[in-house]
Amino acid sequence: MNLDILSNFLERILDECGQAFEAKVFSGESSEEDDLMLVFGLTQANKAENKQYWGRELGICWQRIVTELCRQTCNNFGGPIREGADELCDLIVGKDAIDTKYRIGSGDSGTLKKFKQYAARLKKLGYRPILLILRKDNLPAAITACTTGGWTVTTDNETYKYLLEITGLDLKSWLKARRDRHTVRH
Repeated sequence: MNLDILSNFLERILDECGQAFEAKVFSGESSEEDDLMLVFGLTQANKAENKQYWGRELGICWQRIVTELCRQTCNNFGGPIREGADELCDLIVGKDAIDTKYRIGSGDSGTLKKFKQYAARLKKLGYRPILLILRKDNLPAAITACTTGGWTVTTDNETYKYLLEITGLDLKSWLKARRDRHTVRH
């Protein structure tokens, strides 16, 4: 895969997300900014004004970037696995069933039960369930529940390392090179 072509695909996602964020700027977690926030020039103060919105939208952007990166670079790429109304994972690479998360901040029993059930179903289908989480300030009980439930969990630098291994692209460096190019105007 040509790096310029791949970069154009990923840039388009950042542009689309940045435009959506500009249209929706609002007048407890870590105070650290992550790479995706920095691409858009977001601070924790911006995010704190509406955590649910920013968590959801940054999560969608993260999922789209990881999915497109894998689609463009992995010969063994597959889309999500669905069973009825359930989407067990976001994408497949070989025997890895990958679900992307910006951050896991919910430890409610329903969410944790769902993670456990999905991991069991994916394993039964012959896949290795992998959670690729961008942030490192996740709810520890939720991470433990996911790991105990059968997921291989990566966060922060481990996530970037995994993506480098399967795609050949250093996504962390790629995102850092794009900081402030898609800044949300406040």
